[in-house]
Amino acid sequence: MMLRIRSRDGLERITIDNPNITISQLKTIIQTQLSIPIHNQTLSTNQNLLLSKTNNDLNRFTDMSNPNTPISSLNLTHGSIIFLSYDGERKIIGPTTAFTPAGSFGRKMTMDDLIAKQMRVSRQESPHCQSVSFDRDCANAFQLYVNETLAFAVKRGGFMYGTVNDDGEVEVDFIYEPPQQGLEENLVIFRDPEEEEKAVEAIALGLGMRKVGFIFTQTVSQDKKDYTLSNREVIQAAEFHAESGLKEWVTAVVKLEVNEEMDGAADVHFEAFQMSDVCVKLFKEGWFETEIKDDDDPKLSKMKKDVVVGVKDTKEVDNDFFLVVVKILDHQGPLSSTFPIENRNTQVTMKALKNHLDRTKSLPFVKRISDFHLLLVLARVFDVAADVPALTECVQTQSAIPEGYQILIESMAGAA
Repeated sequence: MMLRIRSRDGLERITIDNPNITISQLKTIIQTQLSIPIHNQTLSTNQNLLLSKTNNDLNRFTDMSNPNTPISSLNLTHGSIIFLSYDGERKIIGPTTAFTPAGSFGRKMTMDDLIAKQMRVSRQESPHCQSVSFDRDCANAFQLYVNETLAFAVKRGGFMYGTVNDDGEVEVDFIYEPPQQGLEENLVIFRDPEEEEKAVEAIALGLGMRKVGFIFTQTVSQDKKDYTLSNREVIQAAEFHAESGLKEWVTAVVKLEVNEEMDGAADVHFEAFQMSDVCVKLFKEGWFETEIKDDDDPKLSKMKKDVVVGVKDTKEVDNDFFLVVVKILDHQGPLSSTFPIENRNTQVTMKALKNHLDRTKSLPFVKRISDFHLLLVLARVFDVAADVPALTECVQTQSAIPEGYQILIESMAGAA
């Protein structure tokens, strides 16, 4: 039986032989398989455990505190997620490669040894992600801005949040746009830990969602060039994919394509890919040459040492070798995307909150605040460990917002 363990390090898996073990025995298995001492572990089936900051916060999660409780009594089955908080630091255990001396200092290299030590790059036929479905409103809000405001003249990007089911199908329900500087062929993302790792993650967790991918635009000048993704884009996409630890992670590209047969009319196109397993491995192991010169061919990724492509040793790989196409669908998700979006040219103020509430006054209050971008404004004022989970739980279940929160939100808007 496999259980998934979600901690601050991401999602990991453990294997147990007996589904009737106790919580004490489960902690021993976590210690053995994930190298986290038993006395440092706090477990819960409640995702809000991961927002705890103090011991008092941790002590509120008691559903898995009795060491003698059998895990079968908690309705944990194959693939269930358990949330884990722990003190201290640990080294994430990954695959290790043993060093074998060769040449004049040890045994001779055989042909099999030489083949085993080569890094081979070939096309990956099937993605781990079976499909990606975009919420129509959030996709439209993103493309509308880059099309009508930025005119596809500079690049824009964002992180996609949503869900992944057991069949590897990804749904994107909102896009967070971090602070950034978009240029004609380069996109610089300024990561804001306070906003991204605390506020955005708290909202996503409360909505039962997680970060599932990266989306960016290509400019009109890039449309004239002969590549699907440039070398800079491959490196950036591989970096975010490697950082995520999610095998279903999706990279989406939005571009403006001019149709010469239709008198030069332009259409906005969405494309979705996964970076191949080899691409992510090469990035993690530092094979990519990350310093890109102006005269480098953008459709080729440079390596620091030779890789094998087909039968040829080379330091340059066609970017298309790293891309695995993902099928795109669309859906109507649980959130709206009508509230002004963060980190754009115009700063979002409480005046925007007032205008939004005035415009939606005919709707139930929970519906009026069922917008990620609005919740992010509230998260800058409210406590992310207590208030944000309470509000997002109401949004997720579409249940009534407690009167105290409603009064507070309306007074914030009224003060604008």
